Order: sequence, then structure tokens, then C-alpha cells
Amino acid sequence: MAPAARWGLPMPPVHARARQASYLPSHSPWVLNPPPSPSLSVRAGIEIAKQKGARYRLGPELEICGYGCWDHYHESDTLLHSLQVLAALLVSPVTQDIICDVGMPVMHRGVRYNCRVLFLNRRILLIRPKMALANEGNYQELRWFTPWSRSRQTEEYFLPRMIQEVTEQETVPFGDAVLATQDTCIGSEVCEELWTPHSPHIDMGLDGVEIFTNASGSHHVLRKAHARVDLVTMATSKNGGIYLLANQKGCDGDRLYYDGCAMVAMNGRVFAQGSQFSLADVEVLTATLDLEDVRSYRAEISSRNLAASRVSPYPRVKVDFALSHREDVPEPLSEALEWKYHSVGEEISLGPACWLWDFLRRSQQAGFFLPLSGGIDSAATACLVYSMCHQVCEAVKDGNQDVLADVRAITSQVSYTPQDPQELCGRLLTTCYMASENSSQETSDRARELAEQIGSHHVRLSIDPAVKAVMGIFHLVTGKSPRFAAHGGSSRENVALQNIQARLRMVITYLFAQLSLWSRGAGGGLLVLGSTNVDESLLGYLTKYDCSSADINPIGGVSKTDLRTFVQFCAERFQLPALQRILAAPATAELEPLADGRVSQTDEEDMGMTYEELSVFGRLRKLAKMGPYSMFCRLLHTWAGVYTPRQVADKVKRFFATYSVNRHKAATLTPACHAENYSPDDSRFDPRPLLYRSGWPWQFRCVDTQVLQLERGQRQDLDGVD
Repeated sequence: MAPAARWGLPMPPVHARARQASYLPSHSPWVLNPPPSPSLSVRAGIEIAKQKGARYRLGPELEICGYGCWDHYHESDTLLHSLQVLAALLVSPVTQDIICDVGMPVMHRGVRYNCRVLFLNRRILLIRPKMALANEGNYQELRWFTPWSRSRQTEEYFLPRMIQEVTEQETVPFGDAVLATQDTCIGSEVCEELWTPHSPHIDMGLDGVEIFTNASGSHHVLRKAHARVDLVTMATSKNGGIYLLANQKGCDGDRLYYDGCAMVAMNGRVFAQGSQFSLADVEVLTATLDLEDVRSYRAEISSRNLAASRVSPYPRVKVDFALSHREDVPEPLSEALEWKYHSVGEEISLGPACWLWDFLRRSQQAGFFLPLSGGIDSAATACLVYSMCHQVCEAVKDGNQDVLADVRAITSQVSYTPQDPQELCGRLLTTCYMASENSSQETSDRARELAEQIGSHHVRLSIDPAVKAVMGIFHLVTGKSPRFAAHGGSSRENVALQNIQARLRMVITYLFAQLSLWSRGAGGGLLVLGSTNVDESLLGYLTKYDCSSADINPIGGVSKTDLRTFVQFCAERFQLPALQRILAAPATAELEPLADGRVSQTDEEDMGMTYEELSVFGRLRKLAKMGPYSMFCRLLHTWAGVYTPRQVADKVKRFFATYSVNRHKAATLTPACHAENYSPDDSRFDPRPLLYRSGWPWQFRCVDTQVLQLERGQRQDLDGVD
């Protein structure tokens, strides 16, 4: 048996951008503070890897500066500070006697590249630029970097003076090459390259590379982990080899949460699995594997060996270092395992909750303020904060000193140690039921019961005096008093009266977020949480600048259907019986007059479609890239036997007409945790016009023509029946 080799895969948090801009919301100043120094986080990961016996350490993509720098990549400061961190790592005793693989931007011949820098014992071995850049959805890498297009070629890179002084090297190889150590051969991929049709690991494996590494910056999307694991295992099932993947983990200071899932796979099977969600700043995953297993696996794949005999060779950088030792023979090998996936409810309870924690601890605020309506959306948001409190208490119980320090800073209590999630939630979350004359006692009771069960500080108030004051101003100026439709008013009057209630709730929310802690004798302000789901955001079923306007929205990337799954999960996981009443109640905005004291308005009646149908429309519009006619044709078959062609057409046209009329609202959506691939987020994920011809004259005419043809054909078929 050949000596075993061991690898370490740290997953540090997503670091702050260089010269990070401050974000100042209207209610109180808060600055998104950077997490600990990048060099400290990287060094901590290397130190843990060495303690576990690793001789190769792989970190995530662009870990030195942080993947989420965006347009700060254009700044020379970002390059300068990345080099300074690299120099600090090179001279650190922690990085000696272990191959370190770190990510940072590098300028070569006036061009910026997304690079891996591999070094050993104060000498840089190779700078490997990324060859396939991610440029869809939330990714815009071509905006900042250029892909290296010279396959299997390298050039000389002249090191900056600050690095030359450390390494005593003038130039190092820059390009597409692999490392040849004394006992094996290592090749690098960077994130997107794994997802391309012809990934580098294919040809590298044919050329004898036995270990493939992937430094990733892959963000969380519900149900995405399956695809990631499948890609890694398939990368080695046909060609053999060992695959190491390290991914960022944490909030990027914006809408994305990077969800870890570091792993080590060999010959199509997983041997080590990292956590997908956690509050730890650094996590290190190691595995001990036998290189001889790769060689034996490849030996009997004749088709692979025939292809290998014809492959063009990669430049090899010789490294006088071995990943294995003779003393490793008795070392126990890692065993293959089955990947453990989270359910959708678990994913929502963990991912957006971790995102909330990162925002809270880095914004220097004292907690959250949430308008709690007694409906499922605001209840789900409250449950996310409660789940966050559970994770914080568990992390502190497990001895995480960083989390404990953050809690004490947030609560301004240097000796406080959280033990009970309910007690912690009472410190961090203020909920408020803002009643009006159109509110029912049922929703008030549901909000109060949930607040009691999760432990939040709960407030109940009436907005009626504020509504009457504003309407009094309107009457004083115009001499007119609008009426609800139920009282004989027009549609315009009805909508205006609903909107003034919703918008006044937003104004009151920000007032209480700024001063509620002050009124209780405590310091600090509160981040306002929004609770609009992805389906309502897509359709525009919300009032512009109402309670959907907040600092952040943890459920803005989650569908109504998945939220119901999540709330049911929380009811069982956290023993919250109030959630069962909320799940059983119809979704309602409660902005129109009650009928005999009971709700007369429901969301689905207002929208003219169910939430399940709205999710279908959203996925077809974004993921399947369908306009009105294509969507109608698809749904004719999907909904056959449920709706007639004319009913399908009416639903499709209603969706597109409403969506286009309300599209302008997408420009003001609260930053939401991205968790769904049909999000209408206009900032960078779903850029589309804000102004449409809502009648879609050509497209709707095509739909109507097709409906007439189908109906005519059905009548002809019936005429032929005796």
C-alpha cells in the first residue's frame, strides 16, 4: 500500500470588501463592519489544518480579499492589500512545511485575473488564473476579470518588490500548469470550471493528475447542494482521482449567503463532508486517503487509458515536497460516507438565519424590529430570528468564543452568556402588531401567542389615530373624503385607503426601530425586518414603501409554498403550537373593512391566482425563459384536465399584465437573502425593464388566436360525434 496523504480544506467567512462602503439607512446609522482580518482567518485555517496533520491546504475562491468585493476589484487598493496579506502569510511560521493554496486577484501585464496562488516555505510555486468565469445570475465576473485563455501554457510573472523581498524570487510561473510533487500530481480548478461542459479536470486526469482541487465561491440556493455533490462525485467516477472542494461560507455583505459544503471525494464517492451552515468563522475539513486506490481504480478503465495515451501534456511545476510519509502507513484511512442533505425546511431554518446573524453582528445594531401581523410571512420571519437564536446558543455551548464575543457586543453586556434561545430572542427581537379598524381579533391573538412562545418583546398598538390624522389633512385641503369599495367608493379610493394604512405602518416601524430600546432604557437601534415572499415580490402584490420596505428581508427569496413547509418544520422542531393556527388561516392583508368582524379580503382572491400557480409562473418566466405565448403553450399541457385553454390563457395574461404594471416596485425591493432561482431582484439577478406595455398586444393576440383555434377544433370534434 502506498503511503496515505492528508489534505485540509478550511472554509473561512466571506471577508469584507477592501475599503468597504458604509450603508446608512434612514432610521439610524450603521456600518457593515468587516469580520476579522483576512490574514488572521486564513492563518487560523492553515494552523488547524497542520494540527490535523494536513500537508496541503486549500482555501476558497478569492479568500484573501473576499469574493463579494464587486466593483472594488477595479480599485488598485484591492490588489495592493491582497499582496500585503500574501506577504504576511508567506513570512508566517504557520505556513511552513505545508503547501498553501490561496485565492486573490492578480494583475498580470495590465490585466486583472482571478487567481490561485500556491506557495511552500516562503516560495511561490505557481499562480494559476481562472479560465472560465461565472457570468450569469448573481455572478458578473467578466465585469472585473479576464479569463486565462491559453490552455496548458504558462508565462513568467514578475513579482512585486514587496513579494520579492520575502521569497527572493524575481519571477514565477503564471498560467495553466499542474504541480508535480515527489509522490503525486495536483491540478487546480476554480469554482465555475467544475460546472462547464469540458472541465479542466477531464484532461488533467488523463494527463496523470491524481488530485484535483476546486476553490469555490458558490452561494446558497434551496436544493442546490445536490447538484454540487453530483458534480464533484462525477468528476472522479469516470476518470478516477481525488477531488477537494473548498467553498466560502457566510454573508457577502449583500444578498448572498455562501453555504460551505466543503468535501473530499475519491473515485466517485465522498469521504469527508463539511457543514453547509454554521456560525463558525473558520472550519477545517480533513481526510486521509491512499493514492494507490486512485491508481488501481484507473488501471482497469481501458477507455480512459486509451484517451490518456493521446492527451496533450500539461506544464509541470516540480515541487521538492511530498504529501505522504513512510510513517503514514499505519495511519487510519477515511471511510466513504453518504452525503447528508438538509430538508427544505431545515435549509430555510439554517441558511437565512445565518445570513441574519452575519448582518446583525457586522452592522453593530442591538437587534431586530419586526411588524408581526399574525400571518404566515411575518411568522416565518420571526421563526428565522428564533432559529438564529438557537444556533447562537448552540455555538456558545460548543465553546465558540467568537460567537460569544459577538453576542456580548450586540447586547452591550460583557459578562452575558446566552443559554436559552427564548431568553436571547427577548433581547434581540422586538415584534409589533399594528392594528387598525380593519384588523381582526384573530390575527392579533395569533401574533401575541407566537411572540409569547418565541420570547420576543411584543408591542401592540393602533394606527387608526395616524390614519385619521392623515385623511384629515387630505379632507382639509381637498374637501373630499374617499371611501372603501364596501362603502360605495371607487376602485381608486379603495386602493388609496388601503395604501395609506400600509405606508403609515412603515413610518411607525422605523420610528419604533430607532427609539424603542431608548424608551426601555437600553442603548442601540434595531434593524427593520421585511417579510415579503418571493412570489409577492414577483407579482408586485405589495404596497410600495409599506412594511415590505425594511433594512433586510430574510424571506424575500423564498416561495410561499416553501415558507409553509418551513413554518411546519418550525412548529415541530421548536414546539411552537401557535404556528398551527397561523398555517390554518387564510393569507390576508386586512386592509379593507371587516364583514361582521371577520376577514373579508384574502390574498389569493386579490391576486386572481393561487400561490402555487404564482410559483409556476415565476419558474417558467425566469428559469425556462418563457414569455406569455410560450408559457401558455406549456401550461396547456401541464394544466390539461384542470383548466380549459381559455382559463389557462386568462391566468397567463393576468399574471403578465399584473407583473408588468407592478414591475417598477422591483427597483425598491428590500435587499433579501437570495434563496430561489426565480427571484425578481432587480439589483443584479433579474435586470429587466421597469416600464412595460402591460397589454402585451402582440403576445396576447397570439395567445387569443391559439385559444380560438383550439376551441374551434374542439367544436368540430364534437360535431363529428353521433
